[in-house]
Amino acid sequence: MKILHTIDQLQPHFGGTCVLTMGALHEGHLSLIRRAVERNNPPVVTTIFLNPTQFAPDEDLSRYPKPIDDDIEKARAAGSDVLFIPSTETIYPNGPQSIPVPPLPDVATKPKLEDAARPTHFAGVCQVVLRFFNLIKPSSALFGEKDYQQLLVIRSMVAQQNLPIKIIGCPVIREKNGLALSSRNVYLSSDERTRALGLSRALQKVADHANFNSISEGESKMRTVLNDHRIKIDYAVIRNADTLMPVNDENQFKGEPAPHRPSSPRRALIAGRLGNTRLIDNAAIRNWAARL
Repeated sequence: MKILHTIDQLQPHFGGTCVLTMGALHEGHLSLIRRAVERNNPPVVTTIFLNPTQFAPDEDLSRYPKPIDDDIEKARAAGSDVLFIPSTETIYPNGPQSIPVPPLPDVATKPKLEDAARPTHFAGVCQVVLRFFNLIKPSSALFGEKDYQQLLVIRSMVAQQNLPIKIIGCPVIREKNGLALSSRNVYLSSDERTRALGLSRALQKVADHANFNSISEGESKMRTVLNDHRIKIDYAVIRNADTLMPVNDENQFKGEPAPHRPSSPRRALIAGRLGNTRLIDNAAIRNWAARL
């Protein structure tokens, strides 16, 4: 595995498949690298860059974990061909304001989920992802579904920019107890880790549409589980999986002709806080059309 730090070093390795990370690599990141290797579209370029523009002043940029030596060994073991670890000055040579922020797609501004909780976040994400795409020039890029809204934002941005890049979403990777892997899990105390299981348990309540009769009932079931685990709720919602916009309660569609029934898939999404740590999780809802 080649470890690169500058754009000049990167140039001979243009193309292929990329996996963009902020470091603190865990099994979720490594699963993306391994899947990229399996796609046989070399080189596999993994990046580690803690992007300051996607953190608000009151967020955890300064304390975000930075185990760089461990990250290098993990990326090598997962099979990455190239590990690109640029400095902030390399990515933003004349400051962040020198790199344009692309127009944000609707999914980055209208759902009022992560965009409401972190108003500047997706501008920073789109800025840095587009910058890396322009530097690496990949034909495909892999992103985890745990950051589901981010995945849709990046996919929409690529379409808006007319970039020849296939954006591939990969499943959420979980611990055996159901907790979604996150670099921020290291912040949790032992008690908070136990309570954090409330996120996946809340999603399990609505993972199958057979378990609830209306969107409002499903959302209420999730909030009950989160409250039982003493998780401060930012949101716990069921949305259109393609747009993340609110959807009409399906009860009103019962008896309607098939063309008028909602047929798009649904996604349950949660964000909650345990102490100073904010976690997100989500899951697809099975058997949606079967209940209509």
